[in-house]
Amino acid sequence: MQNKKCYIFAGSPDAKCSGVVFDKNRYVICADGGYALAKKMDIVPDVIIGDFDTYQKQLPADCEIIKYPADKDDTDTMLAVKLALERGYKNIVICGAIGGRLDHTFANIQTLRYIMKHGGNGELAGDGSFATMQGPGVKVYNRINGYYFSLFSFTEECSGITATGFKYPLKNAVLKNSFPLGISNMVTGKSGVISLEKGILLVIFSKDMNQN
Repeated sequence: MQNKKCYIFAGSPDAKCSGVVFDKNRYVICADGGYALAKKMDIVPDVIIGDFDTYQKQLPADCEIIKYPADKDDTDTMLAVKLALERGYKNIVICGAIGGRLDHTFANIQTLRYIMKHGGNGELAGDGSFATMQGPGVKVYNRINGYYFSLFSFTEECSGITATGFKYPLKNAVLKNSFPLGISNMVTGKSGVISLEKGILLVIFSKDMNQN
Protein backbone atom coordinates (compact mmCIF):
# COMPACT_ATOMS: atom_id res chain seq x y z
CA MET A 1 0.00 0.00 0.00
CA GLN A 2 1.30 3.44 -0.93
CA ASN A 3 2.03 5.82 1.96
CA LYS A 4 2.24 8.84 -0.31
CA LYS A 5 -0.81 11.06 -0.69
CA CYS A 6 -2.25 11.22 -4.19
CA TYR A 7 -3.34 14.59 -5.54
CA ILE A 8 -5.71 14.60 -8.50
CA PHE A 9 -6.17 17.82 -10.47
CA ALA A 10 -9.64 18.17 -11.92
CA GLY A 11 -10.68 20.79 -14.44
CA SER A 12 -12.82 23.32 -12.58
CA PRO A 13 -12.32 26.64 -14.41
CA ASP A 14 -10.33 29.44 -12.71
CA ALA A 15 -9.55 27.24 -9.69
CA LYS A 16 -6.62 28.16 -7.47
CA CYS A 17 -6.96 25.54 -4.69
CA SER A 18 -6.05 28.10 -2.04
CA GLY A 19 -5.48 26.54 1.36
CA VAL A 20 -4.26 23.18 0.04
CA VAL A 21 -0.94 22.10 1.55
CA PHE A 22 0.88 19.73 -0.80
CA ASP A 23 3.09 17.02 0.66
CA LYS A 24 6.60 16.95 -0.77
CA ASN A 25 6.37 13.17 -1.05
CA ARG A 26 3.34 12.93 -3.32
CA TYR A 27 1.86 11.31 -6.41
CA VAL A 28 0.09 13.61 -8.89
CA ILE A 29 -2.52 12.67 -11.49
CA CYS A 30 -4.04 15.28 -13.81
CA ALA A 31 -7.49 14.59 -15.24
CA ASP A 32 -7.56 16.15 -18.72
CA GLY A 33 -8.00 19.92 -18.21
CA GLY A 34 -6.68 19.58 -14.69
CA TYR A 35 -3.22 19.72 -16.23
CA ALA A 36 -3.72 23.45 -16.89
CA LEU A 37 -4.40 23.96 -13.16
CA ALA A 38 -1.31 21.95 -12.19
CA LYS A 39 0.84 23.99 -14.58
CA LYS A 40 -0.52 27.22 -13.12
CA MET A 41 0.49 26.02 -9.67
CA ASP A 42 3.92 24.74 -10.80
CA ILE A 43 2.99 21.16 -9.86
CA VAL A 44 4.65 18.48 -12.02
CA PRO A 45 2.32 15.51 -12.69
CA ASP A 46 3.27 11.85 -12.69
CA VAL A 47 0.36 10.93 -14.97
CA ILE A 48 -2.11 12.79 -17.20
CA ILE A 49 -5.29 10.86 -18.02
CA GLY A 50 -8.51 11.56 -19.91
CA ASP A 51 -10.13 11.93 -23.31
CA PHE A 52 -8.45 15.32 -23.82
CA ASP A 53 -11.56 17.08 -25.06
CA THR A 54 -10.68 19.96 -22.71
CA TYR A 55 -6.90 20.22 -22.77
CA GLN A 56 -5.80 20.22 -26.41
CA LYS A 57 -2.38 21.86 -26.16
CA GLN A 58 0.96 20.06 -26.20
CA LEU A 59 1.45 17.52 -23.44
CA PRO A 60 4.78 17.06 -21.61
CA ALA A 61 7.15 14.45 -22.99
CA ASP A 62 8.45 13.34 -19.58
CA CYS A 63 5.08 12.26 -18.15
CA GLU A 64 2.93 9.13 -18.46
CA ILE A 65 -0.05 9.88 -20.74
CA ILE A 66 -3.17 7.67 -20.72
CA LYS A 67 -5.75 8.50 -23.40
CA TYR A 68 -9.38 7.35 -23.44
CA PRO A 69 -12.09 7.74 -26.09
CA ALA A 70 -14.59 10.57 -25.58
CA ASP A 71 -17.53 8.14 -25.40
CA LYS A 72 -17.09 6.56 -21.96
CA ASP A 73 -19.07 6.05 -18.75
CA ASP A 74 -16.46 7.52 -16.38
CA THR A 75 -15.67 11.19 -15.96
CA ASP A 76 -12.01 12.08 -16.41
CA THR A 77 -11.82 12.64 -12.65
CA MET A 78 -13.25 9.18 -11.99
CA LEU A 79 -10.69 7.68 -14.36
CA ALA A 80 -7.98 9.37 -12.31
CA VAL A 81 -9.48 8.10 -9.04
CA LYS A 82 -9.69 4.53 -10.32
CA LEU A 83 -6.06 4.73 -11.45
CA ALA A 84 -4.97 6.03 -8.04
CA LEU A 85 -6.78 3.21 -6.24
CA GLU A 86 -5.42 0.59 -8.65
CA ARG A 87 -1.91 1.81 -7.91
CA GLY A 88 -2.43 1.51 -4.17
CA TYR A 89 -3.11 5.10 -3.12
CA LYS A 90 -5.73 5.35 -0.37
CA ASN A 91 -5.47 9.03 0.62
CA ILE A 92 -6.71 11.07 -2.32
CA VAL A 93 -7.16 14.84 -2.57
CA ILE A 94 -9.02 16.09 -5.63
CA CYS A 95 -8.07 19.69 -6.41
CA GLY A 96 -10.18 21.97 -8.59
CA ALA A 97 -13.18 19.74 -7.86
CA ILE A 98 -15.60 22.37 -6.51
CA GLY A 99 -17.01 25.24 -8.54
CA GLY A 100 -17.81 25.67 -12.20
CA ARG A 101 -20.58 23.35 -13.39
CA LEU A 102 -22.88 22.18 -10.60
CA ASP A 103 -23.27 18.73 -12.18
CA HIS A 104 -19.49 18.26 -12.15
CA THR A 105 -19.29 19.30 -8.50
CA PHE A 106 -22.03 16.83 -7.56
CA ALA A 107 -20.33 14.09 -9.60
CA ASN A 108 -17.16 14.76 -7.60
CA ILE A 109 -19.11 14.49 -4.34
CA GLN A 110 -20.38 11.09 -5.49
CA THR A 111 -16.78 10.20 -6.32
CA LEU A 112 -15.95 10.67 -2.62
CA ARG A 113 -18.41 7.87 -1.89
CA TYR A 114 -16.73 5.67 -4.51
CA ILE A 115 -13.36 6.24 -2.85
CA MET A 116 -14.81 5.35 0.56
CA LYS A 117 -16.47 2.18 -0.78
CA HIS A 118 -13.07 1.09 -2.11
CA GLY A 119 -11.27 1.50 1.19
CA GLY A 120 -9.86 4.98 0.66
CA ASN A 121 -10.21 8.42 2.17
CA GLY A 122 -11.10 11.20 -0.26
CA GLU A 123 -11.20 14.97 -0.06
CA LEU A 124 -12.40 17.62 -2.50
CA ALA A 125 -10.62 20.96 -2.53
CA GLY A 126 -11.72 24.14 -4.25
CA ASP A 127 -11.38 27.83 -3.54
CA GLY A 128 -13.06 28.39 -0.21
CA SER A 129 -14.32 24.83 0.28
CA PHE A 130 -13.15 21.40 1.41
CA ALA A 131 -15.37 18.31 1.44
CA THR A 132 -14.97 14.75 2.67
CA MET A 133 -17.12 11.85 3.89
CA GLN A 134 -17.33 9.98 7.16
CA GLY A 135 -18.77 6.54 7.81
CA PRO A 136 -19.53 4.99 11.21
CA GLY A 137 -16.84 5.62 13.78
CA VAL A 138 -14.99 8.57 15.28
CA LYS A 139 -13.11 11.23 13.31
CA VAL A 140 -11.22 14.36 14.38
CA TYR A 141 -11.49 17.57 12.33
CA ASN A 142 -8.90 20.28 12.81
CA ARG A 143 -10.11 23.83 12.99
CA ILE A 144 -9.63 26.01 9.90
CA ASN A 145 -9.78 29.65 10.91
CA GLY A 146 -12.49 31.59 9.12
CA TYR A 147 -14.33 28.48 7.93
CA TYR A 148 -17.80 27.13 8.67
CA PHE A 149 -18.22 23.42 9.37
CA SER A 150 -21.32 21.68 8.00
CA LEU A 151 -22.66 18.14 8.22
CA PHE A 152 -25.12 16.61 5.77
CA SER A 153 -26.62 13.15 5.61
CA PHE A 154 -25.44 11.62 2.33
CA THR A 155 -27.46 8.49 3.00
CA GLU A 156 -31.19 8.80 3.67
CA GLU A 157 -30.47 9.09 7.39
CA CYS A 158 -27.47 9.32 9.72
CA SER A 159 -28.07 8.39 13.35
CA GLY A 160 -26.15 8.40 16.61
CA ILE A 161 -24.24 11.58 15.80
CA THR A 162 -22.27 13.14 18.65
CA ALA A 163 -20.31 16.33 17.95
CA THR A 164 -17.96 17.77 20.57
CA GLY A 165 -15.73 20.83 20.29
CA PHE A 166 -18.22 22.74 18.15
CA LYS A 167 -20.25 25.92 18.64
CA TYR A 168 -23.41 23.82 18.32
CA PRO A 169 -22.68 20.41 19.88
CA LEU A 170 -24.75 17.32 19.16
CA LYS A 171 -25.53 14.30 21.29
CA ASN A 172 -26.98 11.14 19.74
CA ALA A 173 -28.55 13.26 17.00
CA VAL A 174 -30.18 12.24 13.73
CA LEU A 175 -29.67 13.97 10.38
CA LYS A 176 -31.80 13.26 7.32
CA ASN A 177 -31.05 14.02 3.69
CA SER A 178 -34.32 15.93 3.37
CA PHE A 179 -33.39 18.76 5.77
CA PRO A 180 -30.09 20.70 6.19
CA LEU A 181 -30.00 20.83 10.00
CA GLY A 182 -26.21 20.50 10.27
CA ILE A 183 -25.20 23.57 8.28
CA SER A 184 -23.00 26.51 9.43
CA ASN A 185 -21.45 25.11 12.60
CA MET A 186 -17.94 26.03 13.77
CA VAL A 187 -15.02 24.28 15.45
CA THR A 188 -14.40 26.23 18.66
CA GLY A 189 -11.06 24.78 19.77
CA LYS A 190 -8.09 23.33 17.93
CA SER A 191 -10.26 20.45 16.72
CA GLY A 192 -13.73 18.94 16.88
CA VAL A 193 -14.74 15.29 17.13
CA ILE A 194 -17.60 13.64 15.25
CA SER A 195 -18.85 10.23 16.33
CA LEU A 196 -21.30 8.44 14.01
CA GLU A 197 -23.16 5.18 14.61
CA LYS A 198 -24.98 4.65 11.30
CA GLY A 199 -24.97 6.20 7.83
CA ILE A 200 -22.62 8.28 5.69
CA LEU A 201 -21.97 11.95 6.48
CA LEU A 202 -20.90 14.56 3.94
CA VAL A 203 -18.58 16.97 5.76
CA ILE A 204 -17.89 20.43 4.30
CA PHE A 205 -15.62 23.27 5.41
CA SER A 206 -16.73 26.52 3.71
CA LYS A 207 -14.89 29.83 3.94
CA ASP A 208 -16.73 32.74 5.58
CA MET A 209 -16.80 35.14 2.63
CA ASN A 210 -17.24 38.09 5.01
CA GLN A 211 -13.68 37.54 6.26
CA ASN A 212 -10.49 38.34 4.39
